[in-house]
Amino acid sequence: MTSINEQLIQGFQEALVKSFGEEFKEIDPQVTTARDLRHGDYQANIALPLAKKLGKNPREIAQIIINNLSLNNICESPTIGGPGFINLRLKSSYLESQLTSLYQNQRLGIKKVENADKVIVDFSSPNIAKEMHVGHLRSTIIGDCIARTLEFLGYDVLRLNHVGDWGTQFGMLITYLKEVYPDALTKADALEIGDLVNFYKQAKKRFDEDPKFQEAARDAVVKLQSGDKESLQAWQLLCDQSRREFQKIYDRLNVQLTERGESFYNPYLDDVIKALDKQGILEKDQGAQCVFLEGFTNKSGDPLPLIVQKSDGGYNYATTDLAALRYRIKEDKAKRIIYVTDAGQSNHFAQVFQVAEKANFLPDTVEVTHVPFGLVKGEDGKKLKTRSGETVKLKDLLDEAVNYARKDLENRLQSEERQESAAFINHVSETVGISAVKYADLSQNRISDYIFSYDKMLALQGNTAPYMLYAYARIQSISREGNIDYENLGENITILLKEETEIELGKYLLQLSETIKEVEKTLLPNRLCDYLYELSKKFNRFYENCPVLKSDEPVKTSRLLLCDLTARTLKLGLSLLGISVLERM
Repeated sequence: MTSINEQLIQGFQEALVKSFGEEFKEIDPQVTTARDLRHGDYQANIALPLAKKLGKNPREIAQIIINNLSLNNICESPTIGGPGFINLRLKSSYLESQLTSLYQNQRLGIKKVENADKVIVDFSSPNIAKEMHVGHLRSTIIGDCIARTLEFLGYDVLRLNHVGDWGTQFGMLITYLKEVYPDALTKADALEIGDLVNFYKQAKKRFDEDPKFQEAARDAVVKLQSGDKESLQAWQLLCDQSRREFQKIYDRLNVQLTERGESFYNPYLDDVIKALDKQGILEKDQGAQCVFLEGFTNKSGDPLPLIVQKSDGGYNYATTDLAALRYRIKEDKAKRIIYVTDAGQSNHFAQVFQVAEKANFLPDTVEVTHVPFGLVKGEDGKKLKTRSGETVKLKDLLDEAVNYARKDLENRLQSEERQESAAFINHVSETVGISAVKYADLSQNRISDYIFSYDKMLALQGNTAPYMLYAYARIQSISREGNIDYENLGENITILLKEETEIELGKYLLQLSETIKEVEKTLLPNRLCDYLYELSKKFNRFYENCPVLKSDEPVKTSRLLLCDLTARTLKLGLSLLGISVLERM
């Protein structure tokens, strides 16, 4: 189905050509949902910016456009407001036909893209020999939501996990484990992951304080990078153990990823340096190979380079990211590459992208985007930490959310004098707890920091996952109470809109397509969360004001269709956020 917004834009573009000539064909008519619903459902703001170009009063321009506008089958007669806004109110008959068509469409009217490009979403990216912590939460679930949305729209999406599995840290760890726990280098899972992390911290401390240990660690890195058999075996064991621990988190979050770590690009690093040198953009600075960039300076105002090869001949993150970018364009054939990392890496990616452009690694046909996000903060407004000052482990955070959800459910069951099985309690607690964590994060503008609060994210009221899940479960309870089979409501059934609250619900259901397209364009999942929250509120107002099961036909069937359409919309929207619905709560 063509969205309302697209139909209105097309109508206005045709009217602009009829009014002022063919050269106005590509002008954006600036159609948006109305700022004040008292004046209409949509508005076109094009008259004001055309005033100077045409040398006419904006209201006069608006009237000329209206005279040539052919939207009689969609809208009531347009009106002009303020300095020339064209206000549009949708006809009930149009809404009813659109909703009926929407109901019969399995994809809820959302078309797949034609000639879908290959898109890479690079997200999560934990480090080997470290546990996933709260800092990985945002990248993992924001990246998953973006990937789910693009996949639903029909893009060929490759979900890449660019794990930190190479470099100096392995020299440190292997050298230290040889001294204190050599079995970990020859036997699988000889250590618990928590012990491995502690050994890594001790190795880092030794590396920073002990020059002899530092030299031995660097030698170990050289042996690893040169393909020493024992070193590679030890490295593989450490990677495999971390990988299994990561997978437990990904399974719990229902996140799918293809791992392609830093080590994958190791064979391509030398080629990056040669290519940069061939382009004549490499400069030696204090022994390091660098590329100097426009717009980047240090505190003194001196040019700030991007180092691509250290003075000792070693490579760094920038080299790996350039190699990865080249591979993704040349081998993966990606046309859009999206990097989901914290905002602190914004400068790094701006530099990498600029180097890629200067070196002709990045053709005009490929779009690269850094998707930054802010910090997760505790209720004290500071970076979220444990009481001991440690970074919060992601596993512990998820466990605690599920425990909160379980206590809340058990209290509710007791107050309602309900008996439920242990399996029901476990399933609902896990679903609500994990969903609450995801939704609390995704409902924020990703660019901003946000306060992490179990009480707020698990509340049954407000813009929370439990509120959404409860709205869906309430609709399912209607079908159970009335013994309704939505597959067999009859033939030639239609949606009828009479009461104000059902008209408002119907209008909003038709905005799903526009919302998903906005997420595709802006990569802001909170736009979808805002839509689902508003939809849930509109449904609840409809439910309170419009009897469903007690209504006479054909109103009863029409309202059942609206209920089911709302449930399907909620289920689809939540699935794009990575959230599963519950039939009962």
